[in-house]
Amino acid sequence: MITAEENQQLSRVGKGTLMGNFFRQFWMPVCMSSELKADGDPVRLMILGEKLVAFRDTEGRVGVFDHRCPHRCASLFFGRNEMGGIRCAYHGWKFDVTGKCLDQPNLEDKSKYPAGTPAIAYRVKESGGLVFAYMGERQDNPPELPDIEAIMGDGDDRNIALTHRDCNYMQALEGDIDTSHLGFLHVGGIDGEKLDLSDPEVFTITEKAPKINVTVTKYGTMYSAQRNAYEGTEHHRFASYLFPIWVTYPGGELDSAVTANAWVPIDDESTMIFNIDLRRASGGGKKPFKYKDGTPVGGLARPLEYLPTTTDWKGRWRPVKDRSNDYGIDREWQRNGDSYTGVVGVPLQDQMIQESMGAIVDREMEHLAASDRMVILTRRVMLDAAKEYAATGKLPDFVDHPEYARDARGGDIVVPYGTDWLDGYEEKMAEVKGYKPKMAAAE
Repeated sequence: MITAEENQQLSRVGKGTLMGNFFRQFWMPVCMSSELKADGDPVRLMILGEKLVAFRDTEGRVGVFDHRCPHRCASLFFGRNEMGGIRCAYHGWKFDVTGKCLDQPNLEDKSKYPAGTPAIAYRVKESGGLVFAYMGERQDNPPELPDIEAIMGDGDDRNIALTHRDCNYMQALEGDIDTSHLGFLHVGGIDGEKLDLSDPEVFTITEKAPKINVTVTKYGTMYSAQRNAYEGTEHHRFASYLFPIWVTYPGGELDSAVTANAWVPIDDESTMIFNIDLRRASGGGKKPFKYKDGTPVGGLARPLEYLPTTTDWKGRWRPVKDRSNDYGIDREWQRNGDSYTGVVGVPLQDQMIQESMGAIVDREMEHLAASDRMVILTRRVMLDAAKEYAATGKLPDFVDHPEYARDARGGDIVVPYGTDWLDGYEEKMAEVKGYKPKMAAAE
């Protein structure tokens, strides 16, 4: 359990907070590359409570700035993106993507202070269709991006979906590492006795009380949800948490599922979810469950419908169905047993639950159980790492060893009964990767 003080430490992400200072030492995804057009309109972003503006210059480079012009603090959102930089609408000061001041047309003598004053600009990288910003102390020598499979490299073989959620990042992230809710919230309306058992994932439906195995890893934490499967076998469903806001979630069989979610804090009370899926976009997608008669089981995951984008700080990727309309809940559908929730689709079901807890959940009211072992461990690992950074300046080794993330994947396997869960994972990953990873952290 965590204390009231630790709950506040875990939840707050602004400048000067325990977790906010810690998170800023890692790369954060801030938007999709496709949201920024060369010489196009600047885009308002809010990340970790900071109001930022992003733009793509004439040559395709991206800038991510504090939105305030360093001259008189007018917002650069209203600036003109032109000829290799953004020009403030107030007095015409112009800045390139690094924040360097290119022009100050209202100054008679450009050799005197404040001539050349730069904008506050963060380091930027693009990978996998996403724009990343580094907001930490090492602006002159930032770390490399984490080598998470789903975000590395370019190409068209990935599906990316962003969603705004009106709750704290941590209660949203915890939904990704709380595996036992799957059998209720998402698939509780499916009749397990009628399912075709040829797909090993059906055991997540037929066995709703898995054994939860957890461990600390070199990049964060990892779990397996262990269930009996076919005669003489066991089914394991894996996922990993990676510092500071990533989860490689189970999206199918372990050897083909390449997935990741980033739970990026907009501020203390709202989150932007970056959902990345390589496998499904490349044609190897997850097939729907089937009943024994061959009828597909529908309604497990459907795309969200979004409100029109606005230029507000929180105006992007907001679902049409939200708390104002009770997420479109169909009580008759819920009542007749065809749906456990009466709400359509996994993303909306998660949103309903996570936002129902309040903007920041009061964890002193929780009564955690064995099914919450991954949640308990991950909270502790995050808090311990952030406290160590605050006390000593030491960050997890993962910051400067992005290759650790290569061993993190979510997915399902079936192994002989009695196989150690980590041995089963490592052996399957060895088939996929060509080497046997070591998941557990060094003692």
